[in-house]
Amino acid sequence: MRLSDLTTQMSVPPDAAPLAVTGVTADSRTVTPGDVFIAIPGTKADGGRYIADAAARGAVAAIAAVDAAVPPGLTIPILRTPDPRNALASIAARIYAGQPATVVAVTGTSGKTSVAEFTRQIFAACGRQAASLGTIGVVSPKTTIYGSLTTPDPVSLHKTLAALAREGVTHLAMEASSHGLDQHRLDGVTIAAAAFTNLGRDHMDYHPTVEDYFAAKMRLFENLLPPDRPAIINRDGAYAAEAEAVARRSGRPVLTVGCTGDTIKLEKVEATGFAQRLTLTAGGHTTTVDLPLVGAYQVENALVASALAIATGEEPARVLAALAMLNGVKGRLEIIGERNGGLGVVDYAHKPEALAAALDACRPFATGRLICVFGCGGDRDRGKRPIMGRIAAEKSDVVIVTDDNPRTETAAAIRAEVLAGAAGATEIGDRAEAIRSAVAMMGAGDVVLVAGKGHETGQIVGETVLPFSDHDVLAEALGAP
Repeated sequence: MRLSDLTTQMSVPPDAAPLAVTGVTADSRTVTPGDVFIAIPGTKADGGRYIADAAARGAVAAIAAVDAAVPPGLTIPILRTPDPRNALASIAARIYAGQPATVVAVTGTSGKTSVAEFTRQIFAACGRQAASLGTIGVVSPKTTIYGSLTTPDPVSLHKTLAALAREGVTHLAMEASSHGLDQHRLDGVTIAAAAFTNLGRDHMDYHPTVEDYFAAKMRLFENLLPPDRPAIINRDGAYAAEAEAVARRSGRPVLTVGCTGDTIKLEKVEATGFAQRLTLTAGGHTTTVDLPLVGAYQVENALVASALAIATGEEPARVLAALAMLNGVKGRLEIIGERNGGLGVVDYAHKPEALAAALDACRPFATGRLICVFGCGGDRDRGKRPIMGRIAAEKSDVVIVTDDNPRTETAAAIRAEVLAGAAGATEIGDRAEAIRSAVAMMGAGDVVLVAGKGHETGQIVGETVLPFSDHDVLAEALGAP
């Protein structure tokens, strides 16, 4: 592929236009001969400083911001653009061409992973070759790769999309994080429908304000979703009215779900064992289906996933029938086992609204005490720590504050900030010991919720990742004599 084929929005010197390009990267350390290097502006180090290194490694050209300073004496052409991040995404989409025919994306503070996975399962139930992409990794009919970022960088993303298309995947459901949207990682993806779940306090270490955080989410509707493609809104989620207003103002068709939903209306919810019986109205028809999941927010996630499938052409009756076969996502209100008549549950909740929702979901099943084990991560938003402590204290009968991923902060200092909001809580720094202590006090009707790490299989202490799984530790404790 020629350089001029990849940079239609930029001025290319005539002698550089025919240069053969084989790849693109924003990391000079990964440059191989034939690559184009994108110099991304950074808060710590500007990418322009690494153009010489990229050239030495074989880059055929570099692209930098209009006002970026570049080293003198470069022998490769330097192209200028007002938006290097967008250039990276658009060039990656051209070089690593190909993606599933139908791609849907979901954004929001909570529920993205479940919605993406539920949508994949619904597409599969409708006979499609379906995949999901997000926090838990890539799941497709032939491939399962765990451990991806919520929204991968553009090069990794487009390589993955192309690989899925070659595999025969026709339908993909993917998460769209605020970081990924703000950093233009999804630019270049053709999106057939997009959804918004809710908005709460999260990533305040990255976004200056909640308003900035919300604005980043709304790029999905305003910039990435084509004007004729539908936006799905969970009307039962926080900031639903604001998101709906943005979508309508942007001229996108709007589909809504929830207790006041127009596309799928939730008429009634009844508990039935560890399942929930839903009465739903869609397309003028009312039906009842047993959703084999616990928690009100899992109902919301299932309805958003259903609307994404309906919005992309699936038959409503078939979509709603598929809800009865949904499997929960690992680490999301995952029932691990029972002991002494009590129940052990793991959930990924690591932000205030998510912790509140997880505790609310577990409360109906706690005929005895609701016991919560959780902590907060280091090098992240400190403001949420006492807030989460207060939520745990208000919604649980017993709270054990422990370590999450301390990272480079002092673990005891993090726990102190959580405990400031958790009156009466017990402090046990060792997470495994905290989980075992919670199980040891379980009695009939008690529910132990271990929150914060969910599906993760490591604990980050300093800059080291130590093997650790809430699932495994809880399962072992439940099975201990």
